[in-house]
Amino acid sequence: MGDSNDCFVTANDLPISFAIKYLGSQPAKGLWGMKHTRKPVDYLVSQAKNLSANVILPIVKFTVNINGVQFVEITNKKLAQSPPTKFSVDTISYGVQDLIYTRVFSMIVVTDDNLKNGVPFECHSFLCESRDQARQITYALAAAFQDFGKKNKENGTKKPVFAIDLRTPEEQAVASDGETEA
Repeated sequence: MGDSNDCFVTANDLPISFAIKYLGSQPAKGLWGMKHTRKPVDYLVSQAKNLSANVILPIVKFTVNINGVQFVEITNKKLAQSPPTKFSVDTISYGVQDLIYTRVFSMIVVTDDNLKNGVPFECHSFLCESRDQARQITYALAAAFQDFGKKNKENGTKKPVFAIDLRTPEEQAVASDGETEA
């Protein structure tokens, strides 16, 4: 998968599943943009690097379909029987392959539309086998966004705002001068 065009995914390719490691989630301070994934990703990667030698990150089956994403841990047989964590496409506001850690895919999920319950945005991050896999997941989520937007347009439904960053990490680096808080 050396050519970035090899990663391109359309709604017809969905559902698509990946076995990836779940880094975890952290609050995000905004709806979309690298500036809102930077600190959560840095924290989660730092935590993963500091795990003791006998602790491994959970491997999850991460599936993108036209309705959103879901993941379930597959390393622990007991947890594999539990229901998957699901996020519908209308609750995911942003998805990106990380600029610094190019094997990391992150997404911001709107957890609550009521600000009284604290920070309504959560950044979920996943460690992929390769940067191409992280890119493919980003394209898969973009395809789900596109399909959702198309259906809403056909139904005359007000479309929520989504953002998916399809630039390569190198293109993001050039464009990010001053954008991140790192």
